[in-house]
Amino acid sequence: MNHVKSRPISDRKFTMDRYIKLKEHILGYLKARLPDNLYYHSYNHVIDVLGAAEFLAEKEGLSPITKELVKVAALFHDSGFTIEAREHEKLSCDIARELLPEFGYTLAEIELIAAMIMATKYPQSPTNLMEEIICDADLDYLGREDFFEIGGLLLTELNESGRFKTEKDWNHFQEKFISSHKYFTKTAQELREPKKLEHLKMIRESLKD
Repeated sequence: MNHVKSRPISDRKFTMDRYIKLKEHILGYLKARLPDNLYYHSYNHVIDVLGAAEFLAEKEGLSPITKELVKVAALFHDSGFTIEAREHEKLSCDIARELLPEFGYTLAEIELIAAMIMATKYPQSPTNLMEEIICDADLDYLGREDFFEIGGLLLTELNESGRFKTEKDWNHFQEKFISSHKYFTKTAQELREPKKLEHLKMIRESLKD
């Protein structure tokens, strides 16, 4: 019996057609199924992370096929929230494994995408550049001008279950989270880290009151 050896990912012909069809499908899926009380982990968050992932993939010099896979991971990374918040990364991988073959993605490609999604689980644990990009894209807002606006959405979402009693409780949470966070890519370190540290300083100042 002749065995056909699978070509490496980097050698596969890049096609936009499957990505365009997939993007339309998964965005419709998310818009229809994400719960209304996800103020932060929302459809808009997916679009935000996708944009950041595209930007970082370009700046970090990924090949066309690896850029495509990073974008697919961004589109799927929070899809598990359509089922439940707990273990949403694993659920996102399950959804990706179910849907992606229909659009022509190979098993090897799907497993790379799943690994990227799992790398975003806190604490983030990327093992290669693609995973570093998706991790940095997921928390891109920490080092942007809209940090407090987006953080407010996260606070509202978390407080659906009454997690924080006071603003100081919330700021303690933010201080701990941002203190332990790191950007992995050179691009994010240069463009987002300085502003992130400014935000951290502001939060620490507020805790002195």
